[in-house]
Amino acid sequence: MTEDVIISEKDGRLTAALKCELDHCSAKRIREKIDPAVFMYRPETLVLDFTDVHFMDSSGIGLIIGRTEVAAEVGAAVRLVGLSDGLMKLVRLSGIEKISGLAVTR
Repeated sequence: MTEDVIISEKDGRLTAALKCELDHCSAKRIREKIDPAVFMYRPETLVLDFTDVHFMDSSGIGLIIGRTEVAAEVGAAVRLVGLSDGLMKLVRLSGIEKISGLAVTR
């Protein structure tokens, strides 16, 4: 079984490279890996890399919102990168790109 998320830290940037479809079960596993890392490293920026995510349901939107709240607790901004056209459309339709402290890029 491959990792759902690979976490790395460098120069105040904590990157979580997501490696699976985002549904209810995988979102919970990913959340349980990212949150402790945020509190341990206290980064300036939490980068959620969606390059290898080909499917995401509403649980993925919840994952993003929750990580934005967790990051805010340590003063970190959140940046979404690597979104496919389909995922970008879902993010835009959800309206989460308007959340303070969240930046969405391709």
